Formats: sequence, structure tokens, C-alpha cells
Amino acid sequence: MEFKDYYEIMGVARDATQDEIKRAYRKLARKFHPDVSKETGAEEKFKALGEAYEVLKDPEKRAAYDQLGNQWQQGQDFNPPPDWDAGFEFSGGGFTGADAEDFSDFFESLFGGTQSGHAGHYRTRGSGVKMRGEDRHAKILIDVEDAIEGRNRQVTLRIPELTKEGRVVARERRLNVRIPKGIHSGQHIRLTGQGGPGGGDGSAGDLYLEVEFKPHRWYRVEGADLYLDLPVAPWEAALGASIKVPTPQGTVDLKIPEGSSSGKKMRLKDRGLPGKTPGDLYVVLQIVLPSAESDDARQLYKEMQDKLAFNPRTHLGV
Repeated sequence: MEFKDYYEIMGVARDATQDEIKRAYRKLARKFHPDVSKETGAEEKFKALGEAYEVLKDPEKRAAYDQLGNQWQQGQDFNPPPDWDAGFEFSGGGFTGADAEDFSDFFESLFGGTQSGHAGHYRTRGSGVKMRGEDRHAKILIDVEDAIEGRNRQVTLRIPELTKEGRVVARERRLNVRIPKGIHSGQHIRLTGQGGPGGGDGSAGDLYLEVEFKPHRWYRVEGADLYLDLPVAPWEAALGASIKVPTPQGTVDLKIPEGSSSGKKMRLKDRGLPGKTPGDLYVVLQIVLPSAESDDARQLYKEMQDKLAFNPRTHLGV
């Protein structure tokens, strides 16, 4: 996919102010509007202009575009990295170019398609205007223990802001956030009044933080349930054993049934994420073979080979 240089399309510098971008759009929109322009390819140019303006007029979209835009040149193939996350989700006024209806694959690869919504609620009283600020969205990574215990965490976000000169800059913002006990991946924490500033005497919008879990050294999280791969020795699985297992609530003794196989799943009720209906902890047995590096170990394996009539591929018919 070809990279689109929105600044070049609009004929403005990368540090152009929002007013300069607005003026450039109005000028070019009149020039290429399909209803009035006789230039070749006017309709396509008008659509490209509308797409560029949709991004550059919006401080959040512009900041997200600038994060990756500097890494590509016009004509190069553009493929966002697999872990690309601009850190912004968009709740602004949607697309404003009335006649430019289509967005390119490049635009959708960055922003996941168009976003619709409202820029804020406003009301007037005399000559004054009160406009509620935009709600903003971001993603944060937390530890599993944060959701298990409920903790206070300081998070750092890169928030796009307009300078007095009308330029977009990304500033770091540190917030103290209370992680609710039992929160799941994909759920949101709402910080009232921490979104975009309001207009006039209008109140600020809210900030919504979508929670995702960092990889854990032991547990996998699925909804409210936790999964733990538990290594067991062959004799523990074959003969049965009592094994100590770490859980979020502390260590417990787990009885491994005789004749257990690798992949067997055992449930520890209510030992997952806390909540009105607590999740469970599922222990998945993983049989681990001792190495055969010493002569004694090799001899033991040889005796097992000779004495145990064991073919693990019987179910395959071979």
C-alpha cells in the first residue's frame, strides 16, 4: 500500500498551524470541487484533499499520523507494524468533507475506518457559548496483580495538544489511576473531567482508559479466568502426587490424579480474578521429561523402553 503524504496533498508544511491548514483546505476545495472544476482528475483530487483534511484538522488524528508518517516517504509501501497502536481513539465530529465520501485503504489502516460522534454538547446563553470538551480514549497496560488486588498506578500518556500558535504537539501527561479490583481486559476506567478542555465555561470531557494485561510469568487471562501451565514429572502424572501450586490467593496443595496425561485441565474454583462472580483458575498439566545426559539416566530410559509396552502412536494406527 502506498504511503500518502497528507501535508503534500494539502500543500502545507509539516509544522503548519491549524489555521493554515484550514485556509489551504478551503482554497483547494474550491479549486477541485467536481461541480465547478474542469481539471482532469478533479474528483479524485477532491477526495484525497478531503481525506488529508480529515486527519490534519483533528489534533488527535494528526498526532497519530505524525508518529508514523515521518518513517515513510511518498511512493514507499506502507504497512503499519503489527504492534502499531497510536495511543489514541477518536471521538470527534467525524468526516466533514461533504462530497468526499471515500477513505483510502491507507487511511483505514491507520485509523480503522471513519469514526462518527459528536465534538461535544453546547448551549448558548446570550452571547456566551458553553461547549463540553471532547471525550478522549487511550489504552493502558496493567499487571494481573493490579486487577486481583486493586491498586493505584501512575500512567503516562502522550496527549496531543494545540499550542497558542495553533500547532499540534504531543505532551506527556502523568495520571494517578485507581485500578478497580476484578477489572477485565477490554473494560474501561473513566476519569471524569480529564478529557479535552471545554469551550467558554463548558466542562471538560472525560478520559476513558481501556485496560489490557501485560504478559504474566505464570498466568494467562481469559475473561475472569486464569490459566496456569503446571510442569509435572512423568512419575507424578503416572502415580499421582500432591503438588504445591501458586494461586493469586496463595499457595495450595493440588492432588494430581493417578494416570494423568499432559494437557489435563484441573479447575480451582473462585481462584481467578475477583468479582461478584469470581473467575476460576485452570491448571493445565504439562509433563516434563528429565534429560538423559548421564549414563544412569540413559540406563533408566533403556529399562523403561524394554519393560514398558508403550506405544504413544497407537491411536494413529501405526
